[in-house]
Amino acid sequence: MKSETQRLILFLIFGLSAFMLWERWQAYSHPQPVVAPAPSVPGAAPKAPADVPAGAAAGATKSDVPGASAPAASAAAPAAQPITVRTDLLSARIDPVGGVITEVALLHHKTAGDSNEPYLALQKNADRTFIAQAGLLKGLANHHTVFEVLPGARELAAGQDALPVQLAATMPNGDKVVLTYTFHRGSYVIDTDFAITNAGTAPLTPSAYFQFTRDTKHVGATSTMGPSSYVGPVVYDEADKYKKVDFGELDKEAADPERKKTYTARNDNGWVAMVEHYFVTAWLPPDKVSREFYTRKLDGGLYAAGVVVDGPAIAPGATGNIRMPLYVGPQDQDVLKGLAPGLDRVVDYGIFTIIAAPLFALLKFLHGYLGNWGWAIIVMTIMIKGVFYPLNAAAARSMAKMKIVAPKMKALQETYANDKVELQKRMMELYRTEKINPLGGCLPILVQIPVFISLYWVLLSAVELRHAPWIGWIHDLSAPDPLYILPVLYAITAWLQVKLSPTPVTDPMQAKMFQIMPIAFSVMFLFFPSGLVLYWLVNNLLQIAQQWHVNRMLTKEAAAKAEKRR
Repeated sequence: MKSETQRLILFLIFGLSAFMLWERWQAYSHPQPVVAPAPSVPGAAPKAPADVPAGAAAGATKSDVPGASAPAASAAAPAAQPITVRTDLLSARIDPVGGVITEVALLHHKTAGDSNEPYLALQKNADRTFIAQAGLLKGLANHHTVFEVLPGARELAAGQDALPVQLAATMPNGDKVVLTYTFHRGSYVIDTDFAITNAGTAPLTPSAYFQFTRDTKHVGATSTMGPSSYVGPVVYDEADKYKKVDFGELDKEAADPERKKTYTARNDNGWVAMVEHYFVTAWLPPDKVSREFYTRKLDGGLYAAGVVVDGPAIAPGATGNIRMPLYVGPQDQDVLKGLAPGLDRVVDYGIFTIIAAPLFALLKFLHGYLGNWGWAIIVMTIMIKGVFYPLNAAAARSMAKMKIVAPKMKALQETYANDKVELQKRMMELYRTEKINPLGGCLPILVQIPVFISLYWVLLSAVELRHAPWIGWIHDLSAPDPLYILPVLYAITAWLQVKLSPTPVTDPMQAKMFQIMPIAFSVMFLFFPSGLVLYWLVNNLLQIAQQWHVNRMLTKEAAAKAEKRR
């Protein structure tokens, strides 16, 4: 019976470690192939716009079909240089060729490992492609059209709340398009607006697409063997909820065009986004407006995710608008929740959301009082340990009793080494005599596993911990300990914990595994965020203190009983 209990404990320990290592090993050993796209030449004639969503809306014309040439504002006018727009939160670069947002630098979030450079949520250069594109279908301007940049301010002035940036294009048939990006103070939302003037003699019903195009690389630097998070497209609607569409799925769809989509394409609610660790870019169509989501593989190792919406009918000589908000910023759950239903789900805790969400709320509450995320983690760990104290105390008492009777257990094993049936009978008698429940240490472990995993995802996913200092050498709780002090301290506490626990004398292999586990976990924690290691270290210290106290108390009780029997 005791052997089964120890096997269960070992299984649970290895299950937790395998859970954390397997998902990282998958990302490490099966990386997506990346092919660098051919660089574009400003002012040159665009190639066939195969990256324009062909026929995504009814009534697509020749210019919407892959292989057709893209409309241009002027065949003779060369493209202007990209323009840079700056607000209090971000700096954005817009290319007049297509009005494409080719770069967004988040001024209050720094690149991994470099506190001086702003984080690039969007970028296009020799190494990376991750951009936001928008355009019109039915023969109007798309993201290959050469726009004219209209005069105006490029930096948000003091006291100014909104900064509009306008680009204009005239189609060969005389239709005019003005693309306006409006940036806002204190916001990562960029309002996107197409104003279409119908120069024809018949009504015009335009459709617009809004998409992200990117490669499979992570924008931020990540540890090779550290934990990873999902990177790729997501589609959300009220019925299907949060749907990940990873790059591997898009590869399969490209190989099999008849393959069923994992999400509902046509809808009147929801949004489409590209998600990566700590950050998200999302197109947010207004509610109750008809839309069509799409995700697909492009040439050159690129992938696209976007949405098509229909605009209002525009009478001859009139102007109509199609608007779409764009969010490019951190995964701040409070902000995201206020922008669109379900947008806060990009902070993905998986099946443990029901536990993880309250834990993060508690962590954020503690930070509001303590002003330091490291101390907030420590206090939250103590509070969780306090909640589970009765269960942990029962488990510690059971394990302490097992340690006390270990010599008797070993004697029985030696005496009845060749009679397993009699050995089991004698062991059960010993348990009854000593009032030991051999499974007493298992239930608390089973109950706490969902909490442990939930905390793992909370501490891994919280953008608030990114570049958040604790004390001394810990300048970033989301990065591994640069001096490896926390993993070493963890190894020491884990070793002490093993020494305080009963040794699985029935199985020498199990005994060796218990000794190896502190080393294995410590090596793994070398690559883990220091905030996670801090949690485990504090948890171990509390567990050691509790186990030592219970062991000491039971030793005194055993001595008192022995004294009475004399």
